[in-house]
Order: sequence, then structure tokens, then C-alpha cells
Amino acid sequence: MSDSAGGTGAERGFGEGTRAVRAGLPEPVKHEPTLPGPVFAAHFHLPGDPTGGYAYGRDENPTWTHLERAIGELEAPGQDAAETLVFASGMAAISSVLFSQLRTGDTVVLPSDGYQVLPLVRQQLEAFGIEVRTAPTGGDAQLSVLDGAKLLWIETPSNPGLDVCDVRRLADAAHERGALVAVDNTLATPLGQRPLELGADFSVASGTKQLTGHGDILLGYVVGRDAETMAAVRRWRKIVGAIPGPMEAWLAHRSIATLQMRVDRQNAGALKVAEALRDWPEDLGVRYPGLMSDPSYKIASEQMHRYGCVVSFTLPTRARADRFLDLLRLVDDATSFGGVRSTAERRGRWGGDAVPEGFIRLSVGAEDPADLVADVLRALDESAR
Repeated sequence: MSDSAGGTGAERGFGEGTRAVRAGLPEPVKHEPTLPGPVFAAHFHLPGDPTGGYAYGRDENPTWTHLERAIGELEAPGQDAAETLVFASGMAAISSVLFSQLRTGDTVVLPSDGYQVLPLVRQQLEAFGIEVRTAPTGGDAQLSVLDGAKLLWIETPSNPGLDVCDVRRLADAAHERGALVAVDNTLATPLGQRPLELGADFSVASGTKQLTGHGDILLGYVVGRDAETMAAVRRWRKIVGAIPGPMEAWLAHRSIATLQMRVDRQNAGALKVAEALRDWPEDLGVRYPGLMSDPSYKIASEQMHRYGCVVSFTLPTRARADRFLDLLRLVDDATSFGGVRSTAERRGRWGGDAVPEGFIRLSVGAEDPADLVADVLRALDESAR
């Protein structure tokens, strides 16, 4: 019920905007809405043998089905065997892959510079007797610790450092060693890169971020190419009950219709902000994969269609960074990224990220780029006084 086929959605020959607008829509029915409303149901009529269709709300929901088809049409267009499952959050999706595929005695390779909750994940994996190895994203460093691994976890671009690795190279190397490959595609979105086309077995993401773009829901998803491994992911979701509410699923599907417009607008703004920061008199150590001067640009330009909405840079001190954030008028001091309203934060305040105290992660929203650039440069200037 959650495969990517069916509906009036993303026929393969259409452009990304058309596919996003129509992704996952059911066949039209006279007098019915084009996008059916959320289905609120804990159980469904189920006379006789419980086979096929919808039975219980922890297993399936028609609203999930439409959303799962929509995401599958964007993450894996033309791959009819690919399956998509939605979750209550990005971490629920991440956990479902890790804990459904790994057993005591297995080895997993994680990025040492990935999302700041991964150290907590490592502790839990090790408590279950799973060996965890880590290496940085940049320079394809995870290759050096692959031997004997059951699963390779890639995060590219990495969050928050924005390093990029060669997904196809790493996937080929992992498969040669008998390992599965999962790629966290949160920062790129399926319009930025499609990991399954680059050789990954799973594409995993937080739909909380730019996929839905309005900062009003938590959501996660997993897209996989193999029926057996995805059956294990589905079973894990059933066991732990990490399911999205129907309202969240419906809001997510509604939001995907504007994904291409939002992504293009935000990516264009991010490049303008990154260029302005790069040209600032101080050396801010600016990172953005779309800058030709960025260390990640070469490989990013070969495997990504868009470079994302996040820019990072470092101010000399924690105090300077705090002043800068306080002086911004168009950018909210808030965590997360990918929303239509720009946000920024000093990442060191959380712990867990190996970044300097003055490190700033700036998520560019859909405001006019000229206004954002002016606001950022004014705050930089005034914070230095």
C-alpha cells in the first residue's frame, strides 16, 4: 500500500515542479477533493479474515499511503519496486533502519561529524553489543573503516559542517564488502539528490525540515529498494509504534506541492548569502557546497541537483556570535532548518557537535535574498563594534 505506483502523480517524463505538485494524488473521483482529507481512524471495518486493505491504525492509514506514494515518486522516480514508509520523526526513521538491520555482533559505520543525536544512538547501539566505527564525511574517510561492516551510514551534506562525500564510490565499496548503505538525505531533499540512484539501499530523512518547510510538524521517512530489508523496517515501525498522526501526514503531503518553488527560492538565497559572507573582510570560514571555492563543490556538483538552504560560518568568539544573532531582524534564533522563515543558531550551545564556540548554522528561508543579505551584513558589522 505504500509503494510508489498509482495515482495521478509523478509520471516519469514531467519536470520536478509538476511531479511535486501532483505527487501521490489519487485517481480523480467526481465530487471528491483532489487531495483527500486526513483519515482519523484507530480501526477499520474488518469482517472475516484480516487480509489486505486497512485493518488497524498502527499498521496502515490511507493518509500515509498518499504521502508515502508522493515521497516515493520524488525519491525514486521510475523505481516501481522501491517502498516508502513514513514515521513520527526523522529520528524514528533513522532508528528504524539501524535497529531493524543490525544485530549483536554486527558492525556499523557512522559519520563522526553527523547530526548531533548520533552520539546518543551510538551509545544505544553499543549497549546492544553492536560495534560502532566513525570517520568524517569529507574525503570519503569512511572508506578506511568499512571492512567487516554490516551497514554504512552516510550523511551528505553533513550537518552542520556541510562536508560532502562521493555516495556512489562509498556505496560501491560497501556493497563489495557485503554491507548495506543508508544515506541521510535531510539537508539535500529529493530535489537536491536521490541516493537510491547513486547506489544506496536506503534514503532516510527528516521530513520536519525542508521537505515540508513550514516548521509546524515532525515527520520522518525511509525509502528502500529491497522488499526484505524494508519488511524489517516496517516490522520495527509496528513494534515501536513510531507512526505519524494523520493530520501531520496530510499537512506534509499538502506542503510537498510547493517543494520545488521553496527549494529553488531558498537555494538561490543561500548562495547569495554565502557569497556575501565569503566576500566579507573577515575570514569567516564560510561553507556552502554551491560555492565554487568550497572544498565540497566538485563532488557536490557531480551528484547533487541543488545544494541546499544551509550556510555555515564561524565568528571569532561565542560572545560575538551571540551578539550577531541578537542583532538579526529577519532571521529567528531557532534550531532546525529548511523552513520558509530564515533561522540561525550557535550550534555549540547544544553540545554534541565538534564545532567552535562561534560556529553559526544559518538556514536561509524564502525572504527576498537582498533583504536577507543586508540584514546579515548589518548584524555582522554591528556585532563587531
